[in-house]
Amino acid sequence: MKVDVVNIEGKKLRQVELPAEVFEAPINVDLMHQAYVRQMANARLGTHKTKSRGEVSGGGRKPWRQKGTGRARQGTIRAPQWVGGGRVHAPRPRSYEKRMPRKMRQAALRSALSVKAVESSVIVVEDLILTEPRTRLMADALGHLVGDASALLLLPEKDQEYETAIRTVENIPDAKVLLSGYINIRDLFGFDKLVISLKTLDALKAHLG
Repeated sequence: MKVDVVNIEGKKLRQVELPAEVFEAPINVDLMHQAYVRQMANARLGTHKTKSRGEVSGGGRKPWRQKGTGRARQGTIRAPQWVGGGRVHAPRPRSYEKRMPRKMRQAALRSALSVKAVESSVIVVEDLILTEPRTRLMADALGHLVGDASALLLLPEKDQEYETAIRTVENIPDAKVLLSGYINIRDLFGFDKLVISLKTLDALKAHLG
């Protein structure tokens, strides 16, 4: 699949062939869904906790004697039916981690990138180097590249281009910068357009090819 290579002003320079093994992979909706569920589950902290009747303070003795009062028998004022009592079947700290083989995760990413390619949502730029690191300049560049759509900027490594992009994009609400090694299902489908540099194509081919 061939796409246009544009400069930061959106002007066409030439065409480039997208790696077929990455952008023309079989589209597997179930696999992408599994990868998304795994990512969202692994992001949960699992630190929720409430106290059971054995953990709340107080209630060291019976509030009244067993018989003769006319009231229901009670063993402690910290039983679940009392105000301030413990919780029944209380949530406990736990891990929500889901496992998924690496090859399946890579196949899900290839499938998601192929969806982006089919939808013509992949924008290839020669580079993302600005004349100076200013948010206004990056906003203008994204306006030329993607218009009003949200954009995920994918860069290959932590170099000067990446540092400048991070600084200039952090105040733009509909854009995000990500290293190619950290590409994930949630971000791919959370943004309308995928903006990648020419060097990123090689990095994606090495990572997912």
